[in-house]
Amino acid sequence: MIIVMQNRPIRAIIKRDALRHNISAIKKLSGGSKVFGVVKADGYGHGLKRIYHGLSALDGLAVIEMEAASYLRAQGDNRPILLLEGVFSPQEMRDAIRLNLDLVVHSFRQIELLRQIDLGKPLNVFMKVNSGMNRLGFPVDDVAQCYRALKDCAAVKSITTMTHYADADNERGVSWQDAKFSQAVDSLGIPTSKSNSAALIRFGSNAQGWIRPGIMLYGVSPVESLSALSMDLMPVMTLKSEIISVQNLNAGDRVGYGGTYTAKCDLRIGIVAGGYGDGYPRAMRNGSPVLVEGVRVPLVGRVSMDSLAVDITKVPAANVGSSAVLWGEGLPVEEVAEHAGTISYELLTRVTRRVPFVCFD
Repeated sequence: MIIVMQNRPIRAIIKRDALRHNISAIKKLSGGSKVFGVVKADGYGHGLKRIYHGLSALDGLAVIEMEAASYLRAQGDNRPILLLEGVFSPQEMRDAIRLNLDLVVHSFRQIELLRQIDLGKPLNVFMKVNSGMNRLGFPVDDVAQCYRALKDCAAVKSITTMTHYADADNERGVSWQDAKFSQAVDSLGIPTSKSNSAALIRFGSNAQGWIRPGIMLYGVSPVESLSALSMDLMPVMTLKSEIISVQNLNAGDRVGYGGTYTAKCDLRIGIVAGGYGDGYPRAMRNGSPVLVEGVRVPLVGRVSMDSLAVDITKVPAANVGSSAVLWGEGLPVEEVAEHAGTISYELLTRVTRRVPFVCFD
């Protein structure tokens, strides 16, 4: 067997101790509610298999993918596992039974699947209510009918009502959805699950049966006006590389494809191994921050597939081999995402396969 080692210095560093720290911070906000840690999309791009051993303090795990649920059960994990979009076929229903999953039910078709298949043993169901996001869930006016149908279904062991907030991180908040949700479910007298990360941070848990934090598990703030640091959250992923070349520019020299940056004076620029082929956005603008040897320096020129350029004129110690943090420790991913006109979730889930991951406990 021929083993070829990665020659480029870019790495995604995963710190499971930061994940454990964040879960502890979430527990302090939970108000006694049980916590489903949302680990969909391969643990928000961190790698579910990589972070699994940092998740032990959670009460349950929430996923979209049946494959993820199967992996968790294969680890001997007996905690509740919530399938956030439920199932879409008889075969998936059989898989859910085999894996003993908790199911979100958000459509009449899914109720019919529960009725039609001999489950052998009943499952816990989370009945999703569309309180205003208009993505998934039963209309408020249909909730009573759906609840009766589920209650009469032999395949259903227990029912929890749930909804998802659309504007918990914005000025509109959650009260407008809470009013609709309460109108629909309060008379049922059963447990609820409402709060995502932003709602938990801004409004607390409100004595729910289950809360469902996602992005804050990974040390990222979903609220623009609140930094992760101010909430005692630590970044779990750091995308880090090195300077692989240094170029000395004269005033008037241009940088990169299309010459989108022109030096206004003599400059010293560092070429960092990392580009859109690694998941660093091509949309990053001139002036976007990169951390070189612990100092913030501006991006100059257009991001290439394999590299990017930064102005290191004010960091005389910077040279070939100097560290460059693209996001993570010392440089919040949510800030980097803003410079690219996107959100932290997208950056974290778009690190490409060619980037090696290095994990620490």
